[in-house]
Amino acid sequence: MLELIAWMESTFGAHIDWKQVILVGLSPIFALSFMLEWHFMRKRKSPEYMKRQFAWMDTFTNVSLGGAYQVFELIVHVVFVGTAIFWFWDQRFFTIPINAWTIIPIFIAVEFCYYWFHRTSHRVRWFWTAHVVHHTGEQMNMSTAMRQSMLYPITGWWLFFMPLVLLGVHPAVVFILYAVDLGYQFFIHTESVGKLHPWVEYVFDTPSNHRAHHGRNPQYIDKNYGGVIIVFDRWFGTYEEEQEQVDYGVATRQIKSHNPIKLNFQEFIDMWKDVLRPGPIGQRIKHLWAPPEYVRPSDEVNIEK
Repeated sequence: MLELIAWMESTFGAHIDWKQVILVGLSPIFALSFMLEWHFMRKRKSPEYMKRQFAWMDTFTNVSLGGAYQVFELIVHVVFVGTAIFWFWDQRFFTIPINAWTIIPIFIAVEFCYYWFHRTSHRVRWFWTAHVVHHTGEQMNMSTAMRQSMLYPITGWWLFFMPLVLLGVHPAVVFILYAVDLGYQFFIHTESVGKLHPWVEYVFDTPSNHRAHHGRNPQYIDKNYGGVIIVFDRWFGTYEEEQEQVDYGVATRQIKSHNPIKLNFQEFIDMWKDVLRPGPIGQRIKHLWAPPEYVRPSDEVNIEK
């Protein structure tokens, strides 16, 4: 693998955004899978269900958000992120070889980093301002996986994977494996697959487990952060089995819009409005790292009055 990476970097430059290269390359498979999902569900479900669940405006919004995300990620990677990642690589403690013995442990480590990135994206508002876009969809089909934010590289998703780079895993390997992780997740955004064998549900992030993650039902909020595997959720107490019908969307402040600009930036702007509102400086800046539902103590007093 490292030989191929070295050849690609010598040909196209060192700062290749491997994650986006692979995701763009997978786009025809994603599109075909979505069409097969639509065809399969059309035979099983009522016209009313299809009109709601596969609304063309929702699908168009999902594709628009996914395209804007991919283009902006590539631009920011070229301008800044690629250089920053390789700065971490230059400071590495070791150089870990890539072979049949190390690739699986490295993938599990990537998944571990993703778990904490995903969990933080729900519990820290700075990161939530990007991730909220993915949860604004109120329907569930494979195109929902494309509902992504342009703000991800700005808020710093890539920082969560830098411990692996510092340990000595080449950045290209980290982000190729992360692309595999994200590619897998495209296929679990669906209602076309019910619950699988209990052992599969126990180990992997399945469509059932991921539907629960997208729910705003009280028991589903901030649960099931895993990408490919669900084991870390079970270990760290964030697992919830899908049982009652999932109500998709954002529990705190649902953004009702098909406008990609509004969807990308509304929560980010609202966060800064909260920071800039008059009040004690400690309470103001806490809006940056507190959970999305954080309310200042002074606001709570005014509400009670």
